[in-house]
Amino acid sequence: MDLNGKVISGYAKGCVFLSDKYYKENINQKCGFTPYPGTLNIALNNKYIDDIKKIKEEAEKKIGSDSEHGSVKFVKAILEDSVHGAILFPDKTTHKENEIEFISEKNLRTKFDLKDGDEVKITVYDF
Repeated sequence: MDLNGKVISGYAKGCVFLSDKYYKENINQKCGFTPYPGTLNIALNNKYIDDIKKIKEEAEKKIGSDSEHGSVKFVKAILEDSVHGAILFPDKTTHKENEIEFISEKNLRTKFDLKDGDEVKITVYDF
């Protein structure tokens, strides 16, 4: 499934979570890469809200919670037909329904010279 959206600034919380040993090790084990400490935040067109809800509900892959960490569902995806990564769905989030967080091992803003408002395509292939 292809999703299109625009890059937006986040809340700088992804850096904190993806630098945490617990999440970093679990993502590496379950996704096969060590995440860059930050997420690419993308505001999807509102026409994708039902698709995102369905993907989140049907996502079977999960990083479980413990006494210090909340759980996170995820689906594997590809950004711009070239960078493998994942879309994260944390149990606790401040994002709107149409906003997603994409992670990979690369700094995606640098790799693609992305700025807020730039359009990107995400292909979800495993959920």
